[in-house]
Amino acid sequence: MNTPTVVLCILDGVGWGRRDATDAVYAAQTPVLDGLWATHPHTLLRAHGTAVGLPSDADMGNSEVGHNAMGAGRVIEQGAKLVDAAIASGAIFETPAWKQACAAPTLHLLGLVSDGNVHSNVSHLRALIHRAAADGVRRIRLHALTDGRDVSERSALTWIEPLEAELAALTGPHGPHGPQGPHERVDARIASGGGRMAITMDRYDADWPMVKRGWDCHVHGVGRRFATATEAIRTLYAEDPKVNDQNLAAFVCDDRDAPEAPLIRSGESVIFFNFRGDRAIEISRAFTGTAPIDLRGPAGQPAPDVFYAGMMQYDGDLKLPEHYLVEPPAIDQTVGLALVAAGRRTLAVSETQKFGHVTYFFNGNRSGRLSDTLERYVEVPSDVVSFDQKPEMKAAEITDVVVDALTGAGPRYDHIRLNLANGDMVGHTGDFDATVRGMEAVDHALGRIVAACAQAGAVLLVTADHGNADLMFELDKSGKPVVDHGRSRPKTSHTLNPVPFILVDPTGAWGLSPAALSPASQAGGGAGAPGIAQIGATLLRLLDVPIPAVYLPALVEPRV
Repeated sequence: MNTPTVVLCILDGVGWGRRDATDAVYAAQTPVLDGLWATHPHTLLRAHGTAVGLPSDADMGNSEVGHNAMGAGRVIEQGAKLVDAAIASGAIFETPAWKQACAAPTLHLLGLVSDGNVHSNVSHLRALIHRAAADGVRRIRLHALTDGRDVSERSALTWIEPLEAELAALTGPHGPHGPQGPHERVDARIASGGGRMAITMDRYDADWPMVKRGWDCHVHGVGRRFATATEAIRTLYAEDPKVNDQNLAAFVCDDRDAPEAPLIRSGESVIFFNFRGDRAIEISRAFTGTAPIDLRGPAGQPAPDVFYAGMMQYDGDLKLPEHYLVEPPAIDQTVGLALVAAGRRTLAVSETQKFGHVTYFFNGNRSGRLSDTLERYVEVPSDVVSFDQKPEMKAAEITDVVVDALTGAGPRYDHIRLNLANGDMVGHTGDFDATVRGMEAVDHALGRIVAACAQAGAVLLVTADHGNADLMFELDKSGKPVVDHGRSRPKTSHTLNPVPFILVDPTGAWGLSPAALSPASQAGGGAGAPGIAQIGATLLRLLDVPIPAVYLPALVEPRV
């Protein structure tokens, strides 16, 4: 069967919000998106919680699990659930990686401290701390990255203050696992920290100097000094009322004997306790000696030789890191593998910030192409600049690639997938006006894609992986924006809102299935509504490729 090209356009971070002044998607001038919604078959899809494999429907979706779900065609249990289960069963503490980490004289725990449940969860950290003490570790150092992105923008003290009190009180008895005796005190404290977007947690090789700043802080003790992390955060807040947690400068709060002594020394162990992979890979490369940065200290001190483990293995193909505590989800029978098996040609394109999402995550956490002859991946380099300063990002350049693939003289592709990152990346800055501009850039790009699809006779699916730009302010219990110092408090995290799904079919052969048009989907994408995992079967059905039996039902069916 000669099928038309099927284009999947993922508007990253573009959910269906309240359609009011809190919603940058609604506030933006988006005539193309509005016109498609008004004139083409459409519905709302769930993109958070249990619909994408997260523990509960209180958990917001994210780009990684969203692209996993689309590419897997079904709901896959994701990082947070896997870690929850491993801790509950105790399996995590029986792994060789945990036992070796606890055998070192000092255990360092590095990661994001919040309950955002996107990259990490503070409950996992607390479980590691208490079990380490029970297993005989007598010196524990926490290197705390503040969030402000997956949670409220100035919420760090919600977790840091009780953690510091808990660490200070951490003393015996420690149960049967404590070889040092029931009353041996544990020396546990926060040693360093800083904002997740200022240090350490870069992704996709976009800003290695950011990783270097984190390395110098956590390892070499480079940063402003404070007695405690609580004091550091309170001081930084007071000095700059506009700074939020994700951008806090590096700080150090350790009891080193000499200022030049490192925080992390050879022979010690480090566990990176984030479970999500994208922002864990570069710092993991630093600790495993494969990073393209100078790891020496300010006075030329060599990088320490430590035992390093991740909460999970963040890249299975690269085996990074070698040691880890929880097995990642094994995703087989992906859309990409089905297309390759059927001999279909695929183009995947995005800018650096989301390139791994349309490739690695969509392909079931596999690095590299699935076929050197049938697949083409195009990465448009992202600008190394705050996204509120250039909210247009690389939407135009990504669209250039797609338009050329659809209408140019090159080879024909059966499937094209792209990610326009503006709604998510600009939305994370909390800048409402910049996010509106970003959405308008996305809409302009979408107009060009619609025109190219019409010219090529291609079927276009417009959707998103999760919400973000659709709710830009924190709300109180009554649903009104929270006001701080005369301004509405920005919301920088993802949302629980559903996402749009629009079918644009110039052939007129396809319509939405009854499942896609369920009462729940029409009532705002609540419980019982279809989810983004059904996009997998939808793509294969449109391309006349056999759909694996494990997939959820497609969202389309032939018109009678």
